[in-house]
Amino acid sequence: MTSVSEHLDTAPVPRAPAPGGVRLDAAELHASVSDPCLTAMTLLNDIAGRHPDAVSFAAGRPYEGFYEVAALGDHLTAFERHLVDDLGLGPEDVRRTFFQYGRTKGFIHHLIARHLASDERMTVDPESVLVTTGCQEAMVLVLRALCRDERDVVLAAYPTYVGFLGATRLVDAQVRPVAEGPGGIDLADLAEQIRRARADGLRPRACYVVPDFANPGGVSIPEADRRRLLELAEREDVLLLEDNPYSMFHGGEGRLPTLKSMDVGHRVVYFGSFAKTAFAGARVGYVVADQPMADGALFADELAKLKSMLTLNTSTVAQAVVGGFLLRNDCSVERATVREAQVYRDNLRAVLAGLERHFGEDGALPGSGVSWNVPEGGMFVVVTLPMRADDVLLTRSAERFGVLWTPMYHFYAGEGGSHQIRLSFSALTPERIDVGIARLARLVADRA
Repeated sequence: MTSVSEHLDTAPVPRAPAPGGVRLDAAELHASVSDPCLTAMTLLNDIAGRHPDAVSFAAGRPYEGFYEVAALGDHLTAFERHLVDDLGLGPEDVRRTFFQYGRTKGFIHHLIARHLASDERMTVDPESVLVTTGCQEAMVLVLRALCRDERDVVLAAYPTYVGFLGATRLVDAQVRPVAEGPGGIDLADLAEQIRRARADGLRPRACYVVPDFANPGGVSIPEADRRRLLELAEREDVLLLEDNPYSMFHGGEGRLPTLKSMDVGHRVVYFGSFAKTAFAGARVGYVVADQPMADGALFADELAKLKSMLTLNTSTVAQAVVGGFLLRNDCSVERATVREAQVYRDNLRAVLAGLERHFGEDGALPGSGVSWNVPEGGMFVVVTLPMRADDVLLTRSAERFGVLWTPMYHFYAGEGGSHQIRLSFSALTPERIDVGIARLARLVADRA
């Protein structure tokens, strides 16, 4: 989905203020500036910048091997033809579409609706689609709209995407964790956490879930539990915030229906992104917010009011590129990502095989106390280590063993996952994965 600065650029070097200049105190700024959720990636960026030759399982970047600069021009040309041939725009209107400020809700909403109908069997009103500057903006807008004051809370299955946690910090929204198991969110615990929130005088507004190959845990929610989750949301009168960046990257057995495709009561606000499927640099995401308002408008219209004061509109050029990407693939993202999906399947197999080879019963370090989950798709595997997997160990791993990973405690807001790491395999080759797992084994052996 969409991500919070998971690219690994070198962190900026602090500079001393000029003599007599202003010196600000971080303690006097908004608390989010110093929040661990927002500073976690700074550490990863810094470590990666100092160790560029390390094998990096840290960043959730999409695979880059199929990118072609020339394709950008082809996408723009396809979208220009669409404006002229399909929408009947003249030369001045075409130029204005590309170069001027754009419609706040976006102008590829109709193509996104076509994609959802084609790939997700989801029928949505194009006017319920708000095109955003990455999915991250969509999260901030929805949370800002839903959380009126300190009594409004949201829930999330832990571990959860650190970008969602960061978005809650930006808008001062309280998050209550819900247990997650091998089959995704624990429905009984969700009901209990809603009950407890209400007993504490709070208003539970929504629950954030990633039903398919979640970041970071890699788990998926079975279809029967998806239906039960919708029933629970209806019974408890809460919204579900469904984030779906990874469902195209399944193991080859096909995809389960999204929550939104089964949503008959407008209980689901649906986050989508083209970061993992088209390319992350476009920074184009969207939210489907078809909940009706009392005045006849849609929730998407209310979110657009907030966006108009935040980013005004999503880049028109970026929208045009993504629009052309959709048009050139008959608005089927699944068809457009066949090659990438195969890469991720091969890489997942390489990670699991490497872990088995080094830590399994017949591996180099049997009985090491290392275990891992086995996702059916996506980009992530979670490994449990016999030692504390914190930032200190990560620094040692990078400096002495040349391998990077992400400590899982960041995805628990610092309240769990102390012995777990996330391995992101999307941007690597099987050969580099083999090297990286071997280096991880040496780290474990050294600490044994």
